[in-house]
Amino acid sequence: MTGSLSSVDKAKLTAAMRSVEYIEDGMCVGLGTGSTSSWMIRCLGLKARRENLNLTCVPTSNSTEKLARQVGLKTIDADKVKEMDVTIDGADQVDGEFTLVKGGGGALLREKIIASSSSLMIVIADSGKRVETLGAYPLPVEVAPFGLPITKSQIDDVLGSLNYISRSIGLRMNGSKPFATDGGNHILDLNLARIGNAGVLSSHLNMVPGVVENGLFVNMCDIGIFADDKGTVETRNVKEGDTRTDDADMHAFDALVAELGI
Repeated sequence: MTGSLSSVDKAKLTAAMRSVEYIEDGMCVGLGTGSTSSWMIRCLGLKARRENLNLTCVPTSNSTEKLARQVGLKTIDADKVKEMDVTIDGADQVDGEFTLVKGGGGALLREKIIASSSSLMIVIADSGKRVETLGAYPLPVEVAPFGLPITKSQIDDVLGSLNYISRSIGLRMNGSKPFATDGGNHILDLNLARIGNAGVLSSHLNMVPGVVENGLFVNMCDIGIFADDKGTVETRNVKEGDTRTDDADMHAFDALVAELGI
């Protein structure tokens, strides 16, 4: 049943399947954005139907909201809630301290707002997203369109002051036009090769007036779930320092794939 899935998608779906086990009836759930989060949303919709769960979901992007509604989840705007029970989201990179680089899907601002207001943040990813040092993946920074060249120049100055010698800054494009977030902002992707102190870099970037938010999520991940295409799942409770590695139920996985119509 899983022959049509790539190895990476098998891993993402396995992590997504495990993550929704944390969801209980009556919860308010933050829904991340991106390919791994899309698998999770489909799994959550199926779980809610199977178990007749009453969930309230807060999407972090227009695309996430559309998918959530397609699978039967009830969504609510973020301005209608003050806090969430749990947020489940993906990541572009995760280091040994469980600092995240996020924003590849262009929703980093809303993702950070939702994650920061959640009692529990669960990060799901294929095992290939684990790295020793952040930086190989470009760091997204969401910026206001007004005065963009000024903002870009000031960011470059900040990077220079922090001794990021090898660096370049690119404006993310959507065809011939700058990519626009759901909030109407643009994204600068910082190619840094290696990120040293993520907390210091994050605070300095956010001091630049034109910066809306950056894609470094520091001390925000509570539980990390990482899977490979063979069904091996590593679950890390970040605050307690516990790690559990086991194998997913592949019969349940195949049944899930069949029910999702993949």
